[in-house]
Amino acid sequence: MTQLFINIKELIQVRDKFVKKVSGKEMKILPTIKGAFLIIKDGLIFDYGKMSDLLESTFDDKIDCTGKMILPTWCDSHTHIVFAGNREQEFVDRINGLSYEEIANNGGGILNSAKKLQETSEEDLYIQSAKRLEEVIILGTGAIEIKSGYGLTVEAELKMLRVIKKLKENYDIPIKATFLGAHAIPNKFKNNKEGYINLIINEMLPKIAAEDLADFIDVFCEVGYFSVDETDKILSAGKKYGLIPKVHVNQFNSIDGIEISIKHKALSVDHLEVLSDTDLKVLISAETMPVALPSCSYFLSIPYTPARKIIDAGLPLTLATDYNPGSTPSGNMNFVVATACIKMKMTPEEAINAATINGAFAMNLENKVGSITKGKFANFMITKEIPSFGFIPYSFGNNLIETVYLKGKKASN
Repeated sequence: MTQLFINIKELIQVRDKFVKKVSGKEMKILPTIKGAFLIIKDGLIFDYGKMSDLLESTFDDKIDCTGKMILPTWCDSHTHIVFAGNREQEFVDRINGLSYEEIANNGGGILNSAKKLQETSEEDLYIQSAKRLEEVIILGTGAIEIKSGYGLTVEAELKMLRVIKKLKENYDIPIKATFLGAHAIPNKFKNNKEGYINLIINEMLPKIAAEDLADFIDVFCEVGYFSVDETDKILSAGKKYGLIPKVHVNQFNSIDGIEISIKHKALSVDHLEVLSDTDLKVLISAETMPVALPSCSYFLSIPYTPARKIIDAGLPLTLATDYNPGSTPSGNMNFVVATACIKMKMTPEEAINAATINGAFAMNLENKVGSITKGKFANFMITKEIPSFGFIPYSFGNNLIETVYLKGKKASN
C-alpha cells in the first residue's frame, strides 16, 4: 500500500537524521519543508521533499493537502486514562475553597477514584477507557503512556494493567504501560504504610512481571504520599523486574525526589511545578527527561513548570497531558501545547518539539514516532487550512486537526 500526499503547505518536524531528543537552544529549531510531498509505504514513512522534486510514479492513494499542514502526531508520555467514573464534585469543592490536599484528606482524590475503580468490572473499565483513547486519537495523539494507580489493591491494579494491555492489542497506536501502585496509601493501610509498600513489592510486582503487564514503574514522591526513602525502595524493587522508572516529583514540594529518580536512571521526572536551583543542577547532570503537565497547573490553579528556566539551562523538556479524573480531566494535547506557549512562555517551535520528539523519548519510542523521518511509523496529522503552525497554539479554543493517520491508516475525519 503506497500513499502520496501532495501540495502540503508545510511539512513539520522533518528530521533527515535520527534524533533522540532536542535540548536547550535546539528546541527553538523546528525543521520544516514548505510546498512538500510525503510518501507512505506499508504504514511507514518512505520519502518526502519539495513538490518540485517529486518524480512521477503510481500510488494506491493520492491525497491533495493544498493549504494544509502535516506534522507528526502528539506523543503523550503521561496519562491515567484508565479510570472509572469522574470526580466532578471535587471540582465544585475546589471552587468553594477546598485545596487538592484538603479534598484528599477528606477521603477524596486518588482514594475516591480507587473506590470507584475497585467496584467497576474489567469489561466496563475497558469500555470507558477505550472511549477516552479514541477521543484523544481524534485530537492528534499518536503515541501514549497509560498508568495504573487507581486500583491500590492487588486485584484492582492488575485489572487496570490488563485493560491497558487489551487497549494495546485492539488499537493501532503505540501504548506504554506504567505500574503506579505507589500512587497513594489505601485506607486499609492508613496506619500501616510499610505493609502497603510490602504488598507492592512482594505481591503486585511479581504478578505484574509474570503477566508482562508493565514497561515502567512510577511513584508519587511527595509530602503525604511516598517519601524519598520509600521511593528508593520501590524503584529498587521494580528494577529487579526490568521496570524502568518514570516518577511523579516536585508537584507541591521539593524533597530530593529528582535526585533519587536520577540515581535510579529514571527515563523521566514528571510535574516539576516546584523546582529549586539544586534540583536544576541535578537535572543538568543526567539524561533524564523533565516532563511538564500544564493542563494540571491550569485545572488546579497551581504554579506552572518553569519551562524557561529548564530550557535556558540547556535541558530538554517534554509536554504531556496528565489526563486523569481529579486534576486533569482532559487529554487534549493541542490545549497542552497552547497553554505551554501562553502560560509557560514557550515558543511554538519549542512546544511542538516538546510534544513530539521529546515526548517519544520519554516513552522509549523515539525510534518509532515523534518526527517525520524515513522508516518511522506513519503517525501524523493533517491540519485544516491554517496560516502557520504558530496558529495551532494561538487559536487555542479551536480544533484545527482535520485528519489523523496511524501507521498510514486514517483514524479520524
